[in-house]
Amino acid sequence: MRITGISTHVVGTPWRNLTYVLVHTDEGITGVGETRMLGHTDALIGYLREAEQNHILGSDPFAVEDLTRRMKYGDYGRAGEIVMSGIAVVEMACWDIKGKALGVPVWQLLGGKVTDKVKAYANGWYTTERTPEAYHKAAQGVMERGYRALKIDPFGTGHFELDHEQTLYAVSLIEAVRDAIGPDAELMLEMHGRFSPATAVRLAHELAPFKPAWLEEPCPPENLKALEKVAAKVDIPVATGERIHDRIEFRELFESQAVDIIQPDVGHIGGIWETRKLAATAETHYMLVAPHNVGGPVLTAASLQVGFTSPNFKILEHFNDFADAEIKKVVKGAPQVVDGYFHLSDAPGLGVELDVDAAAEFPQQQARFDLWAEGWEQRKPKGSK
Repeated sequence: MRITGISTHVVGTPWRNLTYVLVHTDEGITGVGETRMLGHTDALIGYLREAEQNHILGSDPFAVEDLTRRMKYGDYGRAGEIVMSGIAVVEMACWDIKGKALGVPVWQLLGGKVTDKVKAYANGWYTTERTPEAYHKAAQGVMERGYRALKIDPFGTGHFELDHEQTLYAVSLIEAVRDAIGPDAELMLEMHGRFSPATAVRLAHELAPFKPAWLEEPCPPENLKALEKVAAKVDIPVATGERIHDRIEFRELFESQAVDIIQPDVGHIGGIWETRKLAATAETHYMLVAPHNVGGPVLTAASLQVGFTSPNFKILEHFNDFADAEIKKVVKGAPQVVDGYFHLSDAPGLGVELDVDAAAEFPQQQARFDLWAEGWEQRKPKGSK
C-alpha cells in the first residue's frame, strides 16, 4: 500500500479553524487526521503542500515511524508548531488507514486497552456573561449533561499581576462554580500562562478552599525555573505542556519534577505515537497525562487512542458539547460523553469519518482568539455574530 495524495479541509468558526487532512492510498483506503491552529492555518496548509511532494507521496502508511521521522528531520530546519502539527495530522491518518486495513481499532495496535473508559472534562462552557450568577447556571448545565469535571479561567484579562478587586471577583466566580457542581466534581483551574510566579502562588492560595483538581499553566511556559518556584509553594497539582511541540522538549520538565500532569496536544506534538511515547516517559516520572484537546471529533478520537492504552492517563478535555457544538456534524461516529466518560469503541481505525459535504458548510474564517481582550471567554471576536 502506498500514499497517493492528501487533501485538506478547513472547518471554520469565529475563534478557531479546524484543519482536517485526508490521506489517500492506492488501495482505496482513506485515513483522516485533524489539528487546530490559532492564526496559522494557511501556514499549515502551505507546509503540507510542500511536505506532500517532499515526503508523503509514495510512502507506506504502515511505516508510521519512518514517515514521521523523514517529515521531522528531512528538511533539516528545526521543527516547530507548524511542522509538528503537519506531521500529526498525517500521522494519525496513517494510523487510521492501518486500523481500517487490519480491521481493528488503533488502540489495539498500540498495545491494547488498559481501560474501557476515559473520563472527560468540559471546556468552552462559560461563553456567557462573566458574572457569578451566569457561571453558576452554566456550570449546572455542564453537570446536567453528565459531566463530573470542568475547567475554567476566571481571571479575565489578567497579565502578570491581578489586583485586589479583580482577585476578589475571580474568587467569587470560582465560588459560584463550586457551589453549582458540588463537592465531588473536579474543578480544573486554568491560568493560561498569565502570571508571575508570585501572583500565581497568591491566587492558588486564595482559591485553595475550592479544591482545584489542578493549576494549569500558572506562568508563561518558556521559563521552567519560574514554574519550579510555583510548584514548590503550592499544594495543588500543577499541569502544563500544551505549548510544547516536541517530545524531546519535555526532558527538562521531567528532570525538574515541577509538574504533576503533562498536557501534550496530540495535534501539535506529532500525533498519536509521539504522544504515547511521551506518556510512557511520564509514567517513569510518576506523572499523569491529560492531553490538551481544543479540536473537533477526529482529534478527540485520536487522543482517546492514547487514553485507552496508557496506564497514567488521567482525563481528556472536550469542547464540542459547548463551544460551537454544531461542528460535530462534520464527522460521522464522533466520540460522545456518556455519564462523564468516553467509552471504548471497537470500530476500525480511529472509528470516525469526515463528512466532506458537511464540512463545506463551515468555510474557513479569519479566526481570532485573543486571550488578552475583554470578553475572550465568550469566544466571539469583535465583528462576529
